[in-house]
Amino acid sequence: MSEIAVFFTPVDLEKISDGSSYSENMFGNKLSVYSNGNDFPELEGMELAFIGVNEGRRSGNNSGCGNAADEVRKFFYKLFAGSFNLKMTDLGNITAGHTEEDTYYALSSTLDFLIRKNIIPVIIGGGHDLTYAQFRGYEKLEQTINVATVDSCFDLGSPDDEFSNKSFLGRIILHQPNYLFNYSNIGYQTYLVDQSQLNMMNKLYFDAYRVGQVRTDITEMEPVIRSADMMTCDISAIKQSDAPGSVNPSPNGFTGEETCQAMMYAGLNDRLTSLGIYEYDHESDNNDQTAHLIAQMIWYFIEG
Repeated sequence: MSEIAVFFTPVDLEKISDGSSYSENMFGNKLSVYSNGNDFPELEGMELAFIGVNEGRRSGNNSGCGNAADEVRKFFYKLFAGSFNLKMTDLGNITAGHTEEDTYYALSSTLDFLIRKNIIPVIIGGGHDLTYAQFRGYEKLEQTINVATVDSCFDLGSPDDEFSNKSFLGRIILHQPNYLFNYSNIGYQTYLVDQSQLNMMNKLYFDAYRVGQVRTDITEMEPVIRSADMMTCDISAIKQSDAPGSVNPSPNGFTGEETCQAMMYAGLNDRLTSLGIYEYDHESDNNDQTAHLIAQMIWYFIEG
């Protein structure tokens, strides 16, 4: 059994499928799933691994995001796999540890293990603070990395702030050893950003692209996304009409189609080694629309 198996609980397939069966070419039949009654998957030869993280304690009023992964699985498993030839596995869910730091350790250790085996982890959060744990997964790899986030805010916080989903970027910048080469924010909304934080981004020579600028010609983001080693997406960066499953929604933001296009660019990126999708709140979702969108975002990432 793999050394990371201790961090995971299996997927309840009966709950996910609601008792129905999957067609031959649906992901529910294509994935090697760590489920009740089955051993932890054999990882040799795998290329993509799905990871749920049941952690939302540092997400402020969005603690429900810790239950996101299984809701997304309900829709992802029903999508047809197309002509994909990737070997993929679903490792189940990382259970919230006794403390948030325990969860971060489990996620970062899992990422370190998978990346060394050339397996790309796709993380379904959880809060956006998990970006810091995702970043820490690269600490022992002895390389500098580029980070890109699709986010309506910068989440820099201040040195005096308690660590949360609103201050993870500041923690990444101050992390030692420092292996952050560049950071790119895609889709910030100016009225949600303190001018001092924008000045700080410029001072650090980080890249920041306003949502209007990106939406004018999203193809200009392809080289930005394709230069990232790790990428994350905060669901609140998508407009509420397209992704109502957020406790911090905005009437403005990306459309579902634009977000899927960004995911395809990420899939085309040969250097990308991890993807995280965070802050989905099922309790706020209307007819599971956001869960369905996230499933399609992952589909486009795989197609890329």
